[in-house]
Amino acid sequence: MKKLLDFIKLTNDFKKIERAIRVSGSERFENDAEHSYQLALVAWYIITKEKLPLDISKVLMYSLVHDLVEIYAGDMPYHGRTEEMNHQKKENEHKALSRLQKEFPEFPGFTNAIEQYEKRDNEESRFVYALDKFIPMVNIYFDNGRAWKERKISLTHLQNSKNRRTKEHPRVHEYWKLFEELLVAQPDLFLTEAK
Repeated sequence: MKKLLDFIKLTNDFKKIERAIRVSGSERFENDAEHSYQLALVAWYIITKEKLPLDISKVLMYSLVHDLVEIYAGDMPYHGRTEEMNHQKKENEHKALSRLQKEFPEFPGFTNAIEQYEKRDNEESRFVYALDKFIPMVNIYFDNGRAWKERKISLTHLQNSKNRRTKEHPRVHEYWKLFEELLVAQPDLFLTEAK
């Protein structure tokens, strides 16, 4: 019973990790659990709708665990990170994964899924990675660009970042390119081109 309680507590702690994006129309920041759940549902929808030849079990598993290391490592927003911060993030996440492996040795599939996702050596993990970079942009779009304006992120900066990162999976990249057209047509979503 103790181990089950420990694992449930871990899932509760996951809800405490706030992201840099607010829930649309709210002052509250979304949390990692909400983000992961949305990622899993959208991935499932796309795979089904498009009849993509992906293993849905792997995709759902990667979607659910992809940010779990942030329980111990914390979330570090992408925009504004330096190389040193990127290195620190990787180190923190490696330590967090080791801690999860020690705390839950009876559930190796859990931490193995995190490792597989991080390697991105199969199509399912690349699909989840690319979709993880795309969905938050749609959420910000639904919130009238509030996060972009607050963080002074220009359309050009966003395009450079997302073009590169969504290329991990060709279908997600196609969605990004279509979405990018919506953003270009609505420059009022961004404050400046200075960044």
